[in-house]
Amino acid sequence: MRSRQPKQLLLAFFGEHVVDDAPGPIRASVLIGVLEGAGVAAPATRATLDRLVQTGMLDRSKSGREIQFSLTGHGAAVLREATARVRGPRPFDPQGTGWTLVTFTIPEGQRTLRHRLRSTLTWEGFAPLRDGLWLAPGEVDLAGSLEPLCRDLPPKTVIAFHARELAGFPIADSVRAAWDIEAIRREHLAFIEVWDDPGAATQAPSALTVRTMLVADWLALLRADPRLPREFMDARWPAGRSTQVYRRMHERLAAASAEEFAALMTGGTGATPRNGGGVAVRAGRRPGKSESDLGRAS
Repeated sequence: MRSRQPKQLLLAFFGEHVVDDAPGPIRASVLIGVLEGAGVAAPATRATLDRLVQTGMLDRSKSGREIQFSLTGHGAAVLREATARVRGPRPFDPQGTGWTLVTFTIPEGQRTLRHRLRSTLTWEGFAPLRDGLWLAPGEVDLAGSLEPLCRDLPPKTVIAFHARELAGFPIADSVRAAWDIEAIRREHLAFIEVWDDPGAATQAPSALTVRTMLVADWLALLRADPRLPREFMDARWPAGRSTQVYRRMHERLAAASAEEFAALMTGGTGATPRNGGGVAVRAGRRPGKSESDLGRAS
């Protein structure tokens, strides 16, 4: 798997524990502790939180001496847009038939907006086919995908079409030029290797951190796999196994990580939640401050 970046881990955390349940602002110490368990140093977490505030994903507030963070409306919309695929029953199947084509024009001076648009298109399975033309399998709900960007995109910036393959113009060569199919296979196999291991639940000292790591890796895999039609893959394509591995580990971690999160939010000190592998973390302590920190550096 790719190295886990602080931003991936924070978005995984907010997507799992905050966007649906609205528990209120999250203390910075909680976020720092969770990411420390995954091998991310506190200064890197603080810098990433600052950037997420600057990009409009998070709001910063203060309660007494404690800095807190909460999702903005924009941040919640972005995470909810991802939720359908993250939790969907068949996350690697195309959305309908045919192909979606997109072309867009954004001035050179708006590089941040261009990056956000490209990032959204990549998440939806698009890849650049040639200059200014992006291709994705199926019928992508582009209006829904671009909704969080609508306030910033000038009118007619994006033009999109739904298309089908024409006889005499096979699309296979274009597909293989746009996507490295063997690289996508390797992403699946790397995910399976990490999370199908019986000891995967103990790679960090708390279930809350391990669950955050799992979801961050799952988001990276979903981003890497564009949901190509089956005819472009062989019979041993590993996407189905990746899905089974993810769901099994997610279920294994769910109860303990939810208990830890609730304890951290209330500041309780009595319970001793445990992760799926039996490693204990006392409620009220920041996960990650352990003698046996097994988290991998991001």
